[in-house]
Amino acid sequence: MADVIKHDGIVDSMDRDCIHVRIVQASACAACGAKSLCSAAESKEKIVDVYGADTKAYQIGQRVMVEGAATMGMKAVRLAFLYPLLLLVASVVIGMWLTDGNEVVGAIAALVALAAYFGVLFACKRRLMSEFKFTIKPY
Repeated sequence: MADVIKHDGIVDSMDRDCIHVRIVQASACAACGAKSLCSAAESKEKIVDVYGADTKAYQIGQRVMVEGAATMGMKAVRLAFLYPLLLLVASVVIGMWLTDGNEVVGAIAALVALAAYFGVLFACKRRLMSEFKFTIKPY
């Protein structure tokens, strides 16, 4: 069970096949008892979409537990940060190498490569949604 991430949440809204759950993502400071005395405390509300759940079993405002595999988080970090960073560096270096050190061409090559990468990610949105699945349980 250590490879499951759990968040308490509240059903915010529902569609025909999707339940939108509002979770509060708190940093370690936000969970601290002394957070009212500290200016570093931080928490953010996020909406998580849970597809494939029985929408008739839940009501708006109901407290629920949202679960997801920890491997999803690592995959999301790779897709959103690691791969674009590697692509950025590689395209700048290759662009400058091909043009004998022209930094402008390197920067333009990096922007084009990143736009293409995120365009491909957007085109694969349905496939990615099937890989990033959350489950919901009543509290």
